[in-house]
Order: sequence, then C-alpha cells, then structure tokens
Amino acid sequence: MDEIEVIIPNLSLRYSGGTAVNRTIAPLIASKLDAVWFGPDAPAGIAQLSVLDLLRLRFQPPKQHKVRIWHARRNVEMLVGLVLKWLGWRFSVIFNSAGQRRHSAYTRFLISQMDEIIATSEISASFLERPAKVIHHGIDLESYKPPEDREAAFAATGLPGKYGIGVFGRVRKQKGIDLFVASMLRLLPKYPDFTAVVIGLITADNVAFVDKLKADIAAAGLSERIRFLGELPIEDVPAWYKRISIYVFASRVEGFGLTMLEAMAAGNAVVATRAGAAELVIDDGVTGVLAPTGDVEALTGSIEPLMRAPEQIAGIGERARARVMDAFNRNREVDEIIDVYQKIWTKA
Repeated sequence: MDEIEVIIPNLSLRYSGGTAVNRTIAPLIASKLDAVWFGPDAPAGIAQLSVLDLLRLRFQPPKQHKVRIWHARRNVEMLVGLVLKWLGWRFSVIFNSAGQRRHSAYTRFLISQMDEIIATSEISASFLERPAKVIHHGIDLESYKPPEDREAAFAATGLPGKYGIGVFGRVRKQKGIDLFVASMLRLLPKYPDFTAVVIGLITADNVAFVDKLKADIAAAGLSERIRFLGELPIEDVPAWYKRISIYVFASRVEGFGLTMLEAMAAGNAVVATRAGAAELVIDDGVTGVLAPTGDVEALTGSIEPLMRAPEQIAGIGERARARVMDAFNRNREVDEIIDVYQKIWTKA
C-alpha cells in the first residue's frame, strides 16, 4: 500500500470518452510508476484499488514521495480527491480538462483548488482561467492499426454493399447523430455500395430522439442500410474502425474527439465538423475533411466526394494514420503526464 504513487479514479457509471482515455493510458502509467485504478471499467495491466484500500491509505504514508497523485477527469473525481485531501489523505489532485466552454461556477471553484491542471488542447486551456499544461491525447496505434483488407473485413459483417461509413459514441444530439442520419438519407440512395452504421449507447433520455431517426430511415426505405448497432463491448469497437472506410465525426459540441483520432489511426478517411480538436488534428483535404458544425448540407457536401470516388479513401487514411503516429502517440502523452507528476513531487 505504501508504494502506491498514483491513483486514477474513474467515478462514472456510464462508459464515456473520459473512461476511454483513462483505460488507454492507465496501463502505460502503471508500467512506469506504481499506479492503481479506482472505480469501474478497469483495463488490464493496472491493479485495482478497493474502497477499503482507499480508506487504508489514510494511514499509509507514501514511501516514494511526500504525496500521492489523484488524477481526476470529472467534477465528481475532483470533489472526491479534494475531500480526501482535506480529511488528511496525502494527495495532490490534478484535473485533466477536455471541455471547450466556460465552466460553471462550481467547476471553476473545483479547478481553483487543483494542484496542477492538464488541458487536452490549447482551446480547452483557454477556458480554464488559470495556467495549464497542454497535453494532447494519444492513441494505441497497435489496437487501431488498419486491416490488411478493409473490403474483406466489411464483407465479413454481412451488411449490404462494399464499404462502411460510420459514427461511434453516445447516440445523442450533441454528437450530431441526426446530422449524420440526414446526410445518409440524402447520399445512400445515390451510392448503393455504402452502408452506414451507428455504434453507441442509447440512454433513456434519448430514446425518443433515436425513434424519430429510425422512423425517418424507415420512411426512406433505408432500414437495411443505416444500422443502429447499440453499445458494443469495449474490446469489439476497434474492429469496427477496421471494417468501415469513412468515419464521420459530426459533433456540435465536443471536448476533444477521441473517436476522430481512433478512426484516423485505423486508416479511415475522416469527415469532421469543426468541433473539439478537429481543426488542430486534421489538415483539411490532406489528412481528412473538415465541415462546419450543425450544417446538414455542408456535412453532406463534405462526405459525398469520398463516396463518389472511394479510391481516394486509402490515401487519405494513410496520411491520417501518419499524422496520428507523429503527433498523437500514446507513449508521448503518458511521458508528458508523468512529467507533470514529477513537477508536483519535486515541489512537495
């Protein structure tokens, strides 16, 4: 217990982008430091801390440093870390921010109490009202490497057509799922070689939203070619990037947009709205295609050239993966995060 240096809390019952990021980097941090995971959805490669063990840490001073790191990504994780610190746990609390909007007064208060702040982009940092270290997300390049034969991978799904086009993430308006569906209603009748897939959790408050989309799809006679596959097991998602050829990042509002990086790493041609970090990641027309947010006609116009000439997709996908390998490598992200930890330990 006294050897624990870093605690990575994951205090969300819903699987989200923050959980995905934590799961990606936590095992790598654990390979370099004595790090543990606290909460559900623990990945392989890192030990789990129980509630009882967390309570025991109150009486187990750290052996390596004067404080342990509590690395939060959500309000609830900041709050729990601060309460434990105020009650005598020897913690320094870090907040990793991906938000791209003015934070609430409550969140601003929590942020003001943090020992250090990390932002996932320069845009996110601009909303924090205090200095932050900018560390871009990284991707597991091995898990998201392109397939040897993308058309064969898609054919194995049994879906109609030769090519897949998809959007992944929680199925809600913020993610632009309605924009994606509206574009597909316009384009799929013209391009019969394509089938669209939507992968992600549909929460109770979004059932009516999805039912309306499905009704529109059925009315257009496209129920076989626009498929809602629901929430899949975490380990099954990377294979779907390898099956589709075009990935559409249609968000209206986004923190960073991890799925965009995952798709690029897998060699997809990505069409992204200018939300999250899209403009920082994609060189328009070279490593992907950018479109305005919230504009069905513009999104449709950005997707159609790729569907019209699918021979372009492989080249864009190759350049996209090279971009991710160069600038959004997971090992680089972890090393920069550990540098922040070391800064805290040096000052403590």
